[in-house]
Amino acid sequence: MKLENKYLVLLVLVGIAVFFVNLDAIYINIMEARNFITAREMLNDNNWIFTTMNAEPRYEKPPLPTWLTAISMSVFGMESLFGLRLPSAIMGLILVVFIYKFLLKITRNIELSFLAGIIATTSFYIVFSSRDGQWDIYTHSFMMLAIFFLYKLYNTTKNWYLFATISGLFIGCSILSKGPVSLYALFLPFLIAYGFIYKFKGTKERSKAIVLLVVVALISGGWWNLYVYLFDTRAVAEITTQETGRWLNYNVRPFYYYWSFFIQSGLWTIPSFVALLYPYLKDRVSNKKAYKFTLFWTLASVFLLSIIPEKKSRYLLPVLIPMAMNTSFYIEYLFNHFRSIKIKEAAVAYFHFGIFALVGCIFPIAAYFYFERMLQDILLWYILSSIFLFFIGILMFRFLMLKKIKPVFYLSIFFLISVVWFGLPMADKINVNKDYNSIVNIDKHLQKYDTKVYEFKTFTPEIIWEYGKPIPVLTQKNKEKATSSNRFLILTGAYLSDSLKQIFSNYKTTKIDSVDMNPVSTKHKRRLYRELYLLEKTENQ
Repeated sequence: MKLENKYLVLLVLVGIAVFFVNLDAIYINIMEARNFITAREMLNDNNWIFTTMNAEPRYEKPPLPTWLTAISMSVFGMESLFGLRLPSAIMGLILVVFIYKFLLKITRNIELSFLAGIIATTSFYIVFSSRDGQWDIYTHSFMMLAIFFLYKLYNTTKNWYLFATISGLFIGCSILSKGPVSLYALFLPFLIAYGFIYKFKGTKERSKAIVLLVVVALISGGWWNLYVYLFDTRAVAEITTQETGRWLNYNVRPFYYYWSFFIQSGLWTIPSFVALLYPYLKDRVSNKKAYKFTLFWTLASVFLLSIIPEKKSRYLLPVLIPMAMNTSFYIEYLFNHFRSIKIKEAAVAYFHFGIFALVGCIFPIAAYFYFERMLQDILLWYILSSIFLFFIGILMFRFLMLKKIKPVFYLSIFFLISVVWFGLPMADKINVNKDYNSIVNIDKHLQKYDTKVYEFKTFTPEIIWEYGKPIPVLTQKNKEKATSSNRFLILTGAYLSDSLKQIFSNYKTTKIDSVDMNPVSTKHKRRLYRELYLLEKTENQ
């Protein structure tokens, strides 16, 4: 087996260890609930093109990731969190593999490329997105594939039309995953950086292939949007207006909001920051041209994202892709020169890795006091976490003292794997909400009163997902249909109870139960709590 393939196999094994193990350890969040509801309604109602959520049109997100999730759902079952999140984990693995393969094409440096893949595999938001049923990982993974084949188009003398077609198809898949998000946040910065450093030589000769790429991308990425617009124009228009307003007015943050972007790499915060210091690193890297390319790509992505008024931390995911490559240059420099550099220069690495070594060493004691009340519920995982993290911490300190940075680097990878393997199973045992009352328990009231249930003004995705079927929303538009019944049940937030009684003043309003879907007791989210009312038309009506 070739050396580059051995490194690839090792990278895949690390990716599996980080992305696939204990996928079902964390409870479903709001983003996942939205996506899983849509996938479930695809299967139950055959809504594969005209996608829905809670039986209402959901065209905000293109359907490709939902199709893949629905297929996995049909195989593993609707209750399997592992099956629901498995497609995201696979896309995460594809992403890190092609980060490795792409940088290898550019630099011909196997170890450097492997380091980039490993750093990406263990970067916080890549880990989070790959273990979470959200669609960001799909759009950026497909775009990384498109970039890889576009690079091959420009750096080979044959098969141009094949590479153009494949690249165009993957761009289309990216668009079918989350619209033009990755085109703007990952692909455009790549074009800027690559054009500045490598000049896109040979574009004239490849012009026909590039036209083919664009046509394939537009057709494969745009057909769904056109289809739903033609056959459900009103719903598409309403959703488009709403989404446009959100981009301009929702979660608006200042231009500099993303300036701490390197923090989102988590484990690699300090090395990522150092790698951005071009004056310091430019004469220390093994491939200055490739380093400048990854640096410009990273900064271009941050700049373009900063222009958009709406900002969220998770939108920085595409930045972590070139940043992982950029950080690998600094880690490689440490591998080759750590023993010979001055103590002042080495202090940054000592501080960075020393933090994790210290955390590993003190974890058994700190965790004991923090989890003391619930220790009996998590005893096995506490013991395993403590053993692995403690010995990893000790070994990291030992190798730091010996100035052997390479084993310290790989021990930090095992540190994260230990957290995923032994720490995450403790998550669903910690701070469990003793007042938890599932939405499914309202069925006893439906049977008792032989009526229907509605949501008052809005629905919460986690509640709908848990319930297993749609709950109609009693808005002003469909109020008359709902109130034609003399008796029905309605769910509402506690803060809306007065409004409910005012609107339905011709009904007797009786609170009969409550629903509390907050999974933990330490954080009470208002949207996960509902009061259940019985509404009965008064006799004088």
